[in-house]
Amino acid sequence: MQVLTRESLPLGGFAGLTEHRLVTDSRVFAGRKAPDTFEGIGNFVYLADAQFNPMGETHMHPHKEIDVITIMMDGRISHEGSLEHGQSLVAGEAQVQRAGGEGFEHNEVNPDMTKNRLLQLWVLPDEFGEPAGFKHYTVQQGVTRIYGGNKTQTEIFYSSTIIDIVRLRAGEVFTSNNDVLVYVSKGDAVLTDGGAYYDASEGSLVRSENIRIEASNDTEVVVVTVATA
Repeated sequence: MQVLTRESLPLGGFAGLTEHRLVTDSRVFAGRKAPDTFEGIGNFVYLADAQFNPMGETHMHPHKEIDVITIMMDGRISHEGSLEHGQSLVAGEAQVQRAGGEGFEHNEVNPDMTKNRLLQLWVLPDEFGEPAGFKHYTVQQGVTRIYGGNKTQTEIFYSSTIIDIVRLRAGEVFTSNNDVLVYVSKGDAVLTDGGAYYDASEGSLVRSENIRIEASNDTEVVVVTVATA
């Protein structure tokens, strides 16, 4: 079990937001990889825990051949861009933008005079040259899959990399027998892997296998793994 905490990393950011970057994979960042950050898993290459300044925005910018996932934790953002312009995102919702070979551009804006909070994740595509696309999800109690699936379905963008948002009440348990990256985005939980355990709180990122997660209170975790054949 490997552990990285949000508070152990420097605060960075750009434009109208500040962020802690926890995953900066060498396949994307190479020599710009932030010290002490984790590598990804599967095609998952980036994780940032971010806050927009009041009325802050990223400004319009492009992406190509990468999937950009936003999970809203507190507050809201207004989405502008070439995909689903005008879509809003509030706490408890997630959006996934597939750039593909077509690419997209976007600007995310905090419309309020208070800070918000969100997670941003990037995943490289399994196949290049896909059309651009947009999907929106409302997070449910239990497990909400927002990314990864096969080509026989259209509800979730297909990928061998799987991303689940897991909401647990106090005492509830989630387990996985695969290699995983787990980010505690809200609440507290005890994470167990064999004889090792860790009392995790918000901002804890854990790399493990055969993990057991028991919530200490109302807890939300993001679980990233790779589909087995």
